[in-house]
Amino acid sequence: MIRQNFSRIFLVAFLALSLLPIYWMLNMSLKTNEEIVGVMTMWPRELTFNNYITIFTDEAWYGGYINSIIYVALNMVMAVLLALPAAYAFSRYSFLGDKHLFFWLLTNRMTPPAVFLLPFFQLYSTFGMMDTHIAVALAHLLFNVPLAVWILEGFMSGIPKEIDETAYIDGYSFPAFFVKIFLPLIKSGIGVTAFFCFMFSWVELLLARTLTSVNAKPIAATMTRTVSAAGMDWGVLAAAGTLTIVPGALVIWFVRHYIAKGFAMGRV
Repeated sequence: MIRQNFSRIFLVAFLALSLLPIYWMLNMSLKTNEEIVGVMTMWPRELTFNNYITIFTDEAWYGGYINSIIYVALNMVMAVLLALPAAYAFSRYSFLGDKHLFFWLLTNRMTPPAVFLLPFFQLYSTFGMMDTHIAVALAHLLFNVPLAVWILEGFMSGIPKEIDETAYIDGYSFPAFFVKIFLPLIKSGIGVTAFFCFMFSWVELLLARTLTSVNAKPIAATMTRTVSAAGMDWGVLAAAGTLTIVPGALVIWFVRHYIAKGFAMGRV
């Protein structure tokens, strides 16, 4: 009994400490700058929604969210589509250097984005792709495709090869088998993969900020606009930070069951 009570207290304390920064950011977003820098309060004394109104009425602010969602969605779709055939090949076939190639893919994921910053900048400047959504989406593929292949390969390896052989005996072509039979069997893996691709692309700042300037500028880079000669606009910055949590929370809500299955299979 004592051990159970201790575990509950620990979990409650951990949950409270985890949610405290989110609550404090939400609390600041509903205050004026004068109240934020004047005195510390646990809740707003003068409740205001002007910070959120500023974000939803200023094109520079809400445009940053739109830009981020566009290139993140592009990257997520392309990463999954590219990783599916590669993961199937790694899970079903043995070929010369397959283990080395698989490890090389993971080394790209372990490399800091700053290493590839200059090559991307020069390539995109040469081909006129700077400040475009597709430029950031393609740059993020270098990191998300290896992760997607690694996750999907684990889910595919858990599907018996006899299913493939049975489908071919029944007269299914490979495209029909892959779309109608195989993909539904690994939909949990696809959901987990899409989630992790979304999270990396959504929070990555260095490449997204360097490869864009105006037309595709992400919200993370737009948040630097809060610094001015008058000081830091803490309220607007807190409101922007609160809104950046919403897309990630929605994605987690929709794929929560798939993530649980991914942990159960030991691939997440």
